[in-house]
Amino acid sequence: MNEFEHDVQSKRNDAIDSGIGFGVAFIGFSLIFVIATIIDIVAR
Repeated sequence: MNEFEHDVQSKRNDAIDSGIGFGVAFIGFSLIFVIATIIDIVAR
């Protein structure tokens, strides 16, 4: 057995952390897109 598996720092599921990271990135890029769209509409 791997020696690092005996003393892990976090026992949480990695899929949950991956999902949260994906959600934060998706919301961030969506926010940038919405702001750019609003600026484009106002600039016309």
